[in-house]
Amino acid sequence: MLATDMDRATASAAAAGGAEKRAYVQRIFSEIAPRYDLLNHVLSLNIDRRWRRKAIARLGVERDKAGRYLDLCAGTMDVALEISTLPGFRGLVIGADFAEPMLRAGAKKVKGGRIAPVTADAVQLPLQSGQLAGAVVAFGIRNVAGLEAALREAFRVLAPGGRFVILEFSTPRMHVVRALYQSYFHRVLPLIGRLISGHRTAYTYLPRSVANFPVEEELAKKMTDAGFAKVTWSSLSFGVAAIHVGERPITAIRTK
Repeated sequence: MLATDMDRATASAAAAGGAEKRAYVQRIFSEIAPRYDLLNHVLSLNIDRRWRRKAIARLGVERDKAGRYLDLCAGTMDVALEISTLPGFRGLVIGADFAEPMLRAGAKKVKGGRIAPVTADAVQLPLQSGQLAGAVVAFGIRNVAGLEAALREAFRVLAPGGRFVILEFSTPRMHVVRALYQSYFHRVLPLIGRLISGHRTAYTYLPRSVANFPVEEELAKKMTDAGFAKVTWSSLSFGVAAIHVGERPITAIRTK
């Protein structure tokens, strides 16, 4: 088997949640870190900025502007930066990602802000239970090796009443939109991603990881199973992405 074929096979296995997923995801995001921001904006036609703002609005930072918030799977910390520059914000945003080169790539743009980068895995956060006013993950939860464990960990670190917001790609349900989306996602995006990043499989992995990620109703159920209450979800851009929101109940304290 040629090296390229082997890389594609590994990408497919990782996208499906294979045993090598954690190591593969950590490696590819470390390798594409220098051009990650450029690729995000180019490949999404800059719509990703608007999606992130919508997700942050659902976090409800206005309820506690002095609180601590978590940008989970933070990457280059675009979300952390957005939160830290909200009017009147005087709290702290923890940007957690297990690919340290991603955090380093975003270090300059968050320098001097109310942001604390932390190299950490989403399934084992170095944070005390019940200390966060809110948490958000943008386009990172599908890359976690252990979705249920990550949801439970997000629940653990939230204070009662704290919100958890997930912004993630989804598959459009309208036939025409889905056909156009699939054509772009599986043909155009990998080609452009490979040309700009120089990486052979990172942008082949992306559409396959979305295809293997739970649909909106299934993700909402997993959030409920992890302990979250008031779980809702809404589609963005004809179903290309979705925002899920859940809260840690005020009256029930989870101990496990």
